[in-house]
Amino acid sequence: MVKATVLGAAGGIGQPLSLLLRLNPIITELSLYDIVNSVGVATDLSHIPTSQKVTGYSPSDKNDQTQLAEALKGSDIVVIPAGIPRKPGMTRDDLFKINASIVKGLVNQVGLTCPNAFLCIISNPVNSTVPIAVEQLKKLKVYNPKKVFGITTLDNLRLEQFLSDTVAGSIAPKDLFSDVITIGGHSGETIVPIINSWAKGLLDTEYEKLIHRVQFGGDEVVQAKNGAGSATLSMATAAYRFVSNLLQALSTNNTIKEVAFINLVPSLNGYDYNVPNGVKDEVEYFSLPLKIDRDGIKLVEFPPNLSPKEEELVTIAISKLKADITKGVNFVHGPKL
Repeated sequence: MVKATVLGAAGGIGQPLSLLLRLNPIITELSLYDIVNSVGVATDLSHIPTSQKVTGYSPSDKNDQTQLAEALKGSDIVVIPAGIPRKPGMTRDDLFKINASIVKGLVNQVGLTCPNAFLCIISNPVNSTVPIAVEQLKKLKVYNPKKVFGITTLDNLRLEQFLSDTVAGSIAPKDLFSDVITIGGHSGETIVPIINSWAKGLLDTEYEKLIHRVQFGGDEVVQAKNGAGSATLSMATAAYRFVSNLLQALSTNNTIKEVAFINLVPSLNGYDYNVPNGVKDEVEYFSLPLKIDRDGIKLVEFPPNLSPKEEELVTIAISKLKADITKGVNFVHGPKL
């Protein structure tokens, strides 16, 4: 029996993600929550024949927490794509404050209702919302560092697809899974593509173009949609890949490999790690390859044998991540005086 809950299920990412989760046979109960339309989404999905129970929940008013608590009750996995897109005239800071408040409130209820659930954060900016989630769970004294993830999988999907395009399809994107990865963060120059031996076959111009396209792939989608939307279908697909792998770990004795943005304080976390001092001494959060079983993270590994260019990109990512992480921590606790 596995219950998965999507918070923000009626949104641009939430709906296609919920559809994909509806088709996963490991999930026995799918719980959908949003401030509007989640009951309609659940009803729509209930017409797809599976053995899964699907239920939608929405609050009766802005102060109602009972439906959120009901949606979360007994959850094994909670996925949070909730948030609003940036609107005309809205600054990035305005957007951050709104989405940060949404994530903080939802995570607070997760901590109160299902603190042992795997928690997967999609809501942007992930570099800041994951620290918000962690600090909020710490305040409730229910934080389990083995089970909190920022989903950066879309960066990996882009790298797999774009590299396959660059080498003219000589290898399929699916065959690049875990061979090429992104580490660091989940925005712009915090994203560090690691392409291993494939770099030897690329011209310098091809390599630089690949790096830029992976780091700023989100801009490509926004421009193609004429500013009327962002990456929703690809993000839902990426989130589903991560969650479906997590479901395999949760429902079997298998250990799975994934990449995610996690807390890097090993003395507190209780999992094995192999992360160089130059990273873990500089930032508390970083996206890295993981081994995960039904109890959560077992091992965190830093990719070996980085090229000089990749080491340079890691240094840049760390410098930019610091501010993002601090912004998230300060949102929960207030700035340090």
